[in-house]
Amino acid sequence: MAIFKGAAVAIVTPMYQDGSVNYDEFRKLIEFQIENGTDAIVVCGTTGEASTLSHEEHLDVIKYCAEVVNKRIPVIAGTGSNSTETAIYLSTEAEKYGVDGLLLVTPYYNKATQNGLYAHFKAVADSVKLPIILYNVPGRTGCNLMPDTIVRLCTDVENIVGVKEASGNISQIATLAAKAQGCVDIYSGNDDQIVPIMALGGLGVISVLSNVAPRQTHDICAKYLEGDVKEACRLQLEAIDLCGSLFCEVNPIPVKKAVSMIGFEAGPLRMPLSEIEPKNEERLRASMEKYGLI
Repeated sequence: MAIFKGAAVAIVTPMYQDGSVNYDEFRKLIEFQIENGTDAIVVCGTTGEASTLSHEEHLDVIKYCAEVVNKRIPVIAGTGSNSTETAIYLSTEAEKYGVDGLLLVTPYYNKATQNGLYAHFKAVADSVKLPIILYNVPGRTGCNLMPDTIVRLCTDVENIVGVKEASGNISQIATLAAKAQGCVDIYSGNDDQIVPIMALGGLGVISVLSNVAPRQTHDICAKYLEGDVKEACRLQLEAIDLCGSLFCEVNPIPVKKAVSMIGFEAGPLRMPLSEIEPKNEERLRASMEKYGLI
């Protein structure tokens, strides 16, 4: 059974001006998501600035999220690393906190072979009992997890169940769906490709857009799952301009600004990420206004 179907938010990690995690605001963001129909929360992913959290902070944020959500919806913890040993450590610790699944990004910088990726993911999966979603985002990692490897992992390893596909390559995703024959839970990793990927058999999205438009993102998926493809497509196209603006600079720079625009104290970014450029902030604000969020 899938960990979730529909829209999971890749939630931001709000911070105080000194760069420490703002847990009070994080609670508000979690409640906002649940109240507005988000189907699951992915904590400490790319959007949550996991790469600049210390291991202690990383695990504290996961634990806090699991406690606040308290099983109302699934919580999926980002515990991937370019070090297999580190990924095992983060994953085994996160499992203790009662999360419902793990999201494991392909090792970045190392540029492992497909056999190396297989061995890496299998080693992490063998260390836990939780279901695992792989995360393929070659534009960030320099490493492309190929369809044959994904199918092999989901076939050979009982608790590897799916993939967040953010390659942007629809042909590659179609090939994966054809080879998988239903053994891989496929989720869109790009908000502008939710409906196209669901049309190939995908179950939903792990979403940046959901940070500011949880109800709308949920509805795109829900309408498709209900069989109202025409309405899902309309909602998808309605969101395209905002999806583009949320990636006018590298994620999560625009979305943290967007979260602040709707009234939350998302706070600053940790270096080396920098604040959004004025021209891009104007573009983002215009898209948010057009979409009816501000």
